[in-house]
Amino acid sequence: MSEPGFDTVVVGAGVAGLTAARLLQLAGRRVVVVEARDRVGGRVWTARRDGYATDLGASWIHGVDGSAVAAAAAAFGMTTVEFTVGGYQPDSRPIAYYGPDGARLSDEVAAQFAQDIHTLDATLRIVVADSAPEASYRDVTEEALARQGWEAERTQRVREYLEHRSEEQYGAAIEELAAHGLDDDSIDGDEVVFPDGYDRLPQHLAEGLDIRLGHVVSHLDWSTGRVTVTTNVGTLTADTAIVTVPVGVLQSDDFVITPPLPEPVAGALGRLRMNAFEKVFLRFPTKFWDDGVYAVRQQGPESRRWHSWYDLTGLHGVPTLLTFAAGPTAEEIRGWSDAEVVESILEQLRRLYGDRVETPTDVIVTDWYADPFALGSYAFMTLGSSTDDHDTLATPVGDVLHLAGEATWTDDPATVHAAVYSGHRAAEAILGASIPIDTLWAHGTSS
Repeated sequence: MSEPGFDTVVVGAGVAGLTAARLLQLAGRRVVVVEARDRVGGRVWTARRDGYATDLGASWIHGVDGSAVAAAAAAFGMTTVEFTVGGYQPDSRPIAYYGPDGARLSDEVAAQFAQDIHTLDATLRIVVADSAPEASYRDVTEEALARQGWEAERTQRVREYLEHRSEEQYGAAIEELAAHGLDDDSIDGDEVVFPDGYDRLPQHLAEGLDIRLGHVVSHLDWSTGRVTVTTNVGTLTADTAIVTVPVGVLQSDDFVITPPLPEPVAGALGRLRMNAFEKVFLRFPTKFWDDGVYAVRQQGPESRRWHSWYDLTGLHGVPTLLTFAAGPTAEEIRGWSDAEVVESILEQLRRLYGDRVETPTDVIVTDWYADPFALGSYAFMTLGSSTDDHDTLATPVGDVLHLAGEATWTDDPATVHAAVYSGHRAAEAILGASIPIDTLWAHGTSS
């Protein structure tokens, strides 16, 4: 069945797609959104059980200063709790550091370690700026380390930290991440989380829109100067299309664009890759870990798999730790049962807290890699890529096809902020006019 008559078809009801569709509809355009899942939100997904909301995908607004996401959340009446992480930093908040022997470092030793990271980062900025396009994050960090002249053990602790940073920030092994892959690792203002769930944002953005859930797109044809979108339900045609599916889906054989994406879009897409990054939430009967810290970090060889635990107790008043399976660890545990994952994590916690470690009362382990409509958590820059590749990916194709989503925004990819601004940009491109971003939340529902 073919359904004609739309100005724009938006593929994907994540935050980028909903942003674009909402702005276009407010401008008087006929818009339809097709979404493969049975819900809106994409990689903003909240699980609710036992009365608690757990964000399985996006969790934070990383920097509320000047943030469109923060402004939208406030306008929509979403409750937030300040939880500033500051990226994977050594001392942005109180951190309980444990050495390779499992003993907690003194404040003095921990402060010296943090200072080593800051010293290294100052050198790293220079090395990255001078690096070749094909250089990896490993290459530049090793060069920066070599310039310090530290003894072996001191060097290794910092090297280990840099490996963990690459993995936790971008879900990629340090050898796979481009030298410039962490250029966006900066935060402006406090960070907040959502005790009632981040998914309230896409739910508000979706109000009043024509959204077709359960519509799995297999083919998009723009060869005729219009767009025909083929789904498992039927076909739709429109003058223009905005495609907001993740990079992994764009690169898969299950999502075909005809004619194929031209340069420079195709080249930019080929230099990005979906990462391996999963969350593990553990709720406990009591809080057995350190008081007054937002994170616990383990150093040494034992930290290769699990190294950082974040205390989410303040979110709902229930003792909760969050850790990440990132990069090589996410790949290693693929196929493990939840019980195997939990036991591996508890083994490491016991090195730090001994018999105080309890059996979790509830566990949630995400699996974004296995999600056919995501194929990973978010995109990262492979060797040979540049930060410009993100914006290049959004280059309009034939004045008909537009790509949007977190991976298409250079300033801070892999964030909901990037998704909002990329959807805003796509809507402006189609309208050929500027739209104040606050239009997104200043008009109530879009009906």
